[in-house]
Parts: sequence; structure tokens; C-alpha cells
Amino acid sequence: TLGTQTDYRDGEAQTDPYSPEYIVLGGSVPELLTLATLTWGRGLPAGLAEVEMIERAREKRAWEATLPAMNDASQIMKRKKMMDAMERKEWAFREQEIEKLQEVRLKVLMKLLQKQQSSQNELDTMRLNDHWQNHQKAKEEKIKKIQRGCALMLRKLIAKRKNVMGKLKRRDIIKDYTDFASQTYAPLKRIGVFPDNHSECYVVKNFYLNTFAGLCELEASLPDSVTQVKIKAPEPKYTTTGYIKRSARLEVELAQVHQALLEKKNKAKEPKKPRRVCEKVEKPVLRSPTPVLEKPSIFFFLEEEEKELAVICLQKLLRGRAIQNMMSEGKEKRLELIRELRTTHALLEDGQLLLKAEKQMTLALQQQHDLQMHKLSSVEKHLAREEGRVLANIFDFLSKELVRLQEERKIHAFVMLAERQRRMREAEESGRRQVEEMRRQEEDEIFRQAREGDWRDLHQSSIDSYLEDIILSSMENTAEEQAREEIQRMAVEINDIAYEMESRRTRLQSEEIVAELVYNFLIPEAEKMSVREKGKES
Repeated sequence: TLGTQTDYRDGEAQTDPYSPEYIVLGGSVPELLTLATLTWGRGLPAGLAEVEMIERAREKRAWEATLPAMNDASQIMKRKKMMDAMERKEWAFREQEIEKLQEVRLKVLMKLLQKQQSSQNELDTMRLNDHWQNHQKAKEEKIKKIQRGCALMLRKLIAKRKNVMGKLKRRDIIKDYTDFASQTYAPLKRIGVFPDNHSECYVVKNFYLNTFAGLCELEASLPDSVTQVKIKAPEPKYTTTGYIKRSARLEVELAQVHQALLEKKNKAKEPKKPRRVCEKVEKPVLRSPTPVLEKPSIFFFLEEEEKELAVICLQKLLRGRAIQNMMSEGKEKRLELIRELRTTHALLEDGQLLLKAEKQMTLALQQQHDLQMHKLSSVEKHLAREEGRVLANIFDFLSKELVRLQEERKIHAFVMLAERQRRMREAEESGRRQVEEMRRQEEDEIFRQAREGDWRDLHQSSIDSYLEDIILSSMENTAEEQAREEIQRMAVEINDIAYEMESRRTRLQSEEIVAELVYNFLIPEAEKMSVREKGKES
């Protein structure tokens, strides 16, 4: 009677819907109770099949209501015909359902067959692709082999064609050493010469290259101009000390201009040369007026000069840095050559002596190191050999033990299977023997009773059973004949009564009978048809 609010939905509780208790009133049969067999998950919520089943149940109940009563003897044949028709209708409906199920199963089977066929086709395609790839690989390998053989034969033919007469020629050493494509400089690997082997012997090894102290000494031997760059600032055209005011600069520029004007004024004019012959004076061609620019002020000249000085300084900086970079790049590129020259062409005898001492020291250290490495490698080889021998023995023993255990388990399994089969055969044989023994005992007992003369009981039981069969068959025949006679007598009486009623019946009684038939049969059928039409429309 109380309502509660929970934090969970009904669907999350995972329970079947609640079906409350009910009380059926006397004399009423609700249609809802006919659906009590439907439960949640088994018919509920109702689908199309359940709705069709409910409609069929309603039609069957309506049909059962139209059946004649059982106590009416005159309607027995009609009832039987109606029941036969309904049974045929149900059998036809059941056949339709079976056909639908068969169609669904056939569709499922067709889908499975199609899926199996597609998977089989894919598998066949993969196998064919694998075979094709294998054949292609074999074909490519064969073609490569043929091409190698062809190249070999061509080389042989070319060598034979060079010396058709078969004359022997001496080796021209000068030609071999002058031709950089000869076997001396570039030997062929197919002859058995591999020039790249032992290439580490050509690597330059030096104290100045392999040690930090040598690098420090090499760096110390370089002049300071290489490692430390000094850049000189550009000197101005006139010497100044500190900051120059604008008025002072203006005075200097005015003095320079005044000096230039005086030099131009005091310059002597050259006398004109006398003319030897008359010369024709040509009038100059008139030209278009030349555009004249305004003269910039002195301040503009000063700013331009400062910019020019700054640009020159920047250019010197960039050029110095570029030269320094070029020097460092050249030094890095020819570092090995420099080191080799310094090591091989020392200028001073003290340096050569020191280099020789360092060389001897490094060779001694290298030999000592090589001896130690040789000893360590020999010890490691012996240890590895012993470890390999021990591991090989262990693995051999383990593999043999594994094979022995597997064989032992197989033999044990075979023994168990043989024992089980022997027991099963013994059990079957014992069962057959027991059956044969029981059958033999029964036959012996029958033979003993027959032999001892117990014939009277045997004949008596057979006579009793024979008489019972005869009596039962005679009783059934007698009852059937009496029932037929009674039915024929009752049919004659009923026919007489019916004919007498037909002869006595008036027109009003006939109309009443017809009205009753129409009311009981035709009107309900029309109502059923109308209800069906409304249901179909809805």
C-alpha cells in the first residue's frame, strides 16, 4: 500500500515483471486467464506469433460455442462434420507452420553452405597464390642461374676471342701500372682477391690523433692567429678625440668646401691655341632640359659618411669571419695530412727523438695489450669449449630422457587401452554366458516338466485360454448385432415421428423454425464476419 522511490530503474533490477494475485468471480471466465501460460521471456512481450495464436484461440472458442449440444441426437452428424472440418483446418495450419519452419531452416542451411563455400573458395585462392608465388620464386632463381652461366660463358668467349691463335704473352708490368683499370689496382673478386680485407692496416695511427695529450700539444703548436681572431676597427678620415659636436663638424665641412673653392679659383687658365685653318662651327643640337636635383645639406653628407663607415666595418667583420671559417674548414679537412706531416716530417731532431720514443712506447703498450687480449681470448675459447661440451652432454642426456619418457608413456597408454579392451571383452563374454546359462536352465526346466508327465495342467491352461477367446468374440458379435438392431428400430421410430410432425405442422410453426434457424445460425455468422472485417481494417 506504500510507494517507494529507489535509485535504480526496474530494468536494472534484472527481475521478471510482477504478476499480482487475482480472484475469479463465480460464473465468469476472463479471457486473460487463457494467457496464463505466457510468461516473461516465453511469449511476453507478445509478438506477431503470439497475437496470431490469441486470434486463433478466440476463433476456436467462438467455434466451440457454435457446436451443437451433445445430448441432441439429431445434431450428432452435424457436430461430427464440423469437428472433422476443424480438424482438417488445424492440420492444414500445422502443415503451413511446418513448411515455414522448413523454409527458415532451409534458408539458414543455404547461408551456412554459402559461407562454407566462400571460405573454401578463399582457402583455395590462398593455396593457389602460394603455389603461384613458389613457382615464380623458382622461376626467378632459375633465370638468375641461367644469367650467371650466360655471363660466365660470355667472359670465356671474350677471353678466347682476344687470343684466337693461342699465343702466350708475357705480362706487361708497365702497362698494368699505367692503366688504373688493370688487375693491379682493381682486382676482380671472382679471381680470389679481396682488396677490402685488412684495410685497417692503412689507417694512420699517431700519438697526436689517438690521445688527448697529443691533441693538446697540437693545439699548443698552432699560432695564436688561428685560434684567436683580432679585428681592427676602421679608422676615420679625420682624427677625433671623443664626441664631436654638430657645430664643430659643420665648421670642418665649411672649411673643406672653402678650400675646394679657393683651389678652383686659383687654378690658371690654359691659353687658347691659334687656329691653322678655318673651321666650320656647327651649332650644337638642342637638347631637352636636364633635370636638376637639389643639393643635399651638409648634415646629409655627415649621416651618409657615418653609414658608410659602419657598413665598411661590418664588411670587414664578415670577411674576417668568413676567412676564419674557411681556415677552420680547411684545417679540419686536412687535419690528418697535417698530423701525418708533423709526425713524419718533424723539423727538429729533439722532436724526432721524442716521436721515436713515444712510438716505441706505444708499440710496447700495444704489444702488451695484444698479448693480454690474446691470453684472455684463449682462456675464453677454452672456457667456451668446455661449456659447450658440458651443455651438449646435458642437452643430449635430456633429449634422450625426453624421448624415453615419451615412449614409456606411449607404451603405458597402449597397455591401458589393451587392458580396458580386454576387460570390456571379458564383460561382454560373461554377459553372453549368463544369458546362455539362463536360457539353457529354462529349456531344461521346460523339458523336465514335459518329461515328468505334467500334461494335465498344461492342457487345462490351454483349454481355458481357448474358451475365453471364443466367449469374448461371441459376446462382442452379439453386442454389435443388438446395437445395430436397436439403432435401426430407433431410426424408424424417429422417422415416423418426424413424418407425423411434418404432416401436422402449420405454416406458423414453419416460420418459427425458419426464424429460429436464421437467428441461431445466420445472424451470428454475419456478426462474426463483420467483426473479422473490422479487426482486419483496424
